[in-house]
Amino acid sequence: MRLGTTEIILIIVLVLVLFGGGKLAGVGKALGKSIKDFKSEVKEDDAGKDQKPEDEQKV
Repeated sequence: MRLGTTEIILIIVLVLVLFGGGKLAGVGKALGKSIKDFKSEVKEDDAGKDQKPEDEQKV
């Protein structure tokens, strides 16, 4: 199932009506911060996996 242009415009209009312009900007800002924090946590986790624990290095 694919959304057409008309459906996307309708969804955007409904979101604007429900949340309003000011609140929508705050939601977008919070969502962007959440994504940024998530990406930084994933990078930190990947960096930790690259390093082997000391027990494995001695073997």
